Amino acid sequence: MRAAGIDIGSRFIKLALVEEGRLVFSRKSETSFSPLERCYELLKDVNTDNIMATGYGRHLFEVHIGSRTITEIKAFARGAKALFPKCRTIIDIGGQDTKVISLDEKGTVRKFEMNDRCAAGTGKFLEIMARNLDYPIKDFGSITPKTGRRIQINSICTVFAESEVVSLIAKGEDRADIGVALQRLVANRVLSMLKRIPVEDDIVFAGGCARNRCLKELIERDLGKTVYVADTPEITGALGAALYATEN
Repeated sequence: MRAAGIDIGSRFIKLALVEEGRLVFSRKSETSFSPLERCYELLKDVNTDNIMATGYGRHLFEVHIGSRTITEIKAFARGAKALFPKCRTIIDIGGQDTKVISLDEKGTVRKFEMNDRCAAGTGKFLEIMARNLDYPIKDFGSITPKTGRRIQINSICTVFAESEVVSLIAKGEDRADIGVALQRLVANRVLSMLKRIPVEDDIVFAGGCARNRCLKELIERDLGKTVYVADTPEITGALGAALYATEN
């Protein structure tokens, strides 16, 4: 059986195709102002017996396409478990929200925490701050955290953090040091959320922000644990949705 999962996020739409329970194909596209049009483009020439949608735009897809839907929490739990069978804790920093999820040994969700009310501490926050520092987003995630002096940024609020960044630039602070300080803010937000759920190994960092090596290293340092990242972490939710489509 061939089944597809589509994760309609605020910044990107991800498509995963599985056959006999194995990933055979994936692709992604920016969401843009017309997510349905992008969904049609991603699904062009894709032959599937079943499809399931997840992400913030899943209900729009359900209404127009008629597919079933699944929550992001369940989709990420299933996808992460497929990529890392020993996974017990998931971190997902999305474009507009941040999630941490605790799983039992069978992969069932035990507890989760979610920040979906503000862009603070999300991928959008990182994009805005990278732009303020004139970094391409891929280079922003490649900054190496230093163990010496730290720059202090106090506000996780995007507006106030921008103001602090402007002041630090005016003082002549090093651009990379400011970048690490901003990413430490996001890491600290994740760590505070993790304190509210059971954290067990293996810990999996999923979603597009998992490609950010600086952020991953900061989280690992503070946790004192290894954090695992898949080769294509951004398709975790779409993969989970596709697997649910084959199993249900």
